[in-house]
Amino acid sequence: MAELKTKPTKASVEKFLNQVADETRREDCFEVAKMMEEITGEKPKMWGPSIVGFGSYHYKYASGQEGDWPIAAFSPRKQDLTLYLLPGFQEHADLMQQLGKHRTGKSCLYIKRLSDVHVPTLKKLIRESVKRMKQITKKKAAHF
Repeated sequence: MAELKTKPTKASVEKFLNQVADETRREDCFEVAKMMEEITGEKPKMWGPSIVGFGSYHYKYASGQEGDWPIAAFSPRKQDLTLYLLPGFQEHADLMQQLGKHRTGKSCLYIKRLSDVHVPTLKKLIRESVKRMKQITKKKAAHF
């Protein structure tokens, strides 16, 4: 089985975020980092070369593949600020309607800039995601 590439590193989160070229995106990243740190109670760590993660949990797929992933994370991608919120958005339809301009993938929330979304709703969404993941991981290693 191939080794996972996305794992915690000792790289500096601050240095990484300061390299974000777009000033608004860079400011948004620092604001999201502050939110996630407050909500998770965890310090940010680099996961791989481009993901800022908070906390971690262990998962194991039915296929036998397993690894670790942050409880909450984000990445300043070129097109969007991508937030990784698990286990997804199905249970939060009401919050998603209140959020503002965004797109989603399975567990990814894509926003152009924080000014496009209702920040209190975003914080609540992050809080609910973290709460759910902590409940799952308390029971045992997450199985997907």
